[in-house]
Amino acid sequence: MSTPHSIATEGTPLHPNLIRAALDRAVRIALRGHGGAEPNPMVGCVLLDPHGEQISEGFHRQCGGPHAEVEALRAAGDRARGATAVVTLEPCNHRGRTGPCSEALLASGIACVIYAVADPNPLAQGGAARLRDAGVRVLHVPHAGAAELALPFLTRMRCARPWITAKWAQSIDGAVALANGESQWLSGTRSRKMVHRERGRVDAILTGIGTVLEDDPQLTARGVSRARIAQRIVYDPDARTPLDAKVMTKDREHDDRPTTILVHAANERDSATDARCTALAARGARLVELGQRGLIAPAMQFLAKDGVATVLVEGGGGLLGRLLQEHLLDEAWVFVAPLLVADDVARRAARGHAPEALAAIPRARLLAVRQRGSDALLHYRWTPLDRKPSDAGSTGRSMSPRESP
Repeated sequence: MSTPHSIATEGTPLHPNLIRAALDRAVRIALRGHGGAEPNPMVGCVLLDPHGEQISEGFHRQCGGPHAEVEALRAAGDRARGATAVVTLEPCNHRGRTGPCSEALLASGIACVIYAVADPNPLAQGGAARLRDAGVRVLHVPHAGAAELALPFLTRMRCARPWITAKWAQSIDGAVALANGESQWLSGTRSRKMVHRERGRVDAILTGIGTVLEDDPQLTARGVSRARIAQRIVYDPDARTPLDAKVMTKDREHDDRPTTILVHAANERDSATDARCTALAARGARLVELGQRGLIAPAMQFLAKDGVATVLVEGGGGLLGRLLQEHLLDEAWVFVAPLLVADDVARRAARGHAPEALAAIPRARLLAVRQRGSDALLHYRWTPLDRKPSDAGSTGRSMSPRESP
């Protein structure tokens, strides 16, 4: 992909470096919408005057609220006339909960629109063409950071399932727990607080029945402000979740959703399992069936139709191994504690997968390495199997979606 040597609005050239800097900024402010914007994409917009100076900026704060372009236009007022709008995602061209961004840009008198990623949503796409037809100069400038920002939304649109992020803490030599199961606390206070913040931003938290039986987790966000209350999901093929498990208690009294969602294998139920399912449903659980051969993917697609856009996985090695086998892992946060366990039988993050060659193992991309107190945080992403190479973009710097703006 080529990068233009200069882009002119009303005869004043904008250097590519100014455009890249504006896209960098748009990506960073868009990240502030995480937890509020979903299931819509996180989007950022920066308005530049003909000299390349920033006029205003905006991001999509809340699903159903003004989009990034409208936020930036409102902040600019009359100064938007003749300006350039730099947007991470192609402006929408449909009327849903809000009006089309393409029409808002036209009404403002914007002279040029630069966007980094084409909108894959067939209901919303077409904004670039609408603006061009109206005489606005429109340019597609690929940008790696914007592509990473949009990847969760692109994956949800193409794969019809939630974006799935796994997190775990491990020692330097890869142990997530001692042989006896002890794992609290491998990671430090700052790492745990970061996880609680993410719990308060996602639609759902997924764990396995092994973790429920062994650790009895609450799977709630504590000690942080919450943008949303995550639905708790347990991968529990045989419906063995105890009636008094912490995941079977309501997170908030006014939350009228199921206490938890149990993903189970209905086609393998016997009379004892039927009785457990009935008792769990009576306690407020919702039972969602697995697919054939115990596949998780159909249940994830069902949940996506039910409005679940983002899932945080906090499970054991069996669950992570199964998600890896089904190519359902999109992202991983690995908190590495400054410990050497040196135990031959200590537990590892994932198991149950027996590839015959290294080439058969999906290779993740390392996006960022950061320090969280005494821990190191490694941020990885897997590229969806159906992702086109052209989506990656070729300019701008790659950025972790959890980087603080």
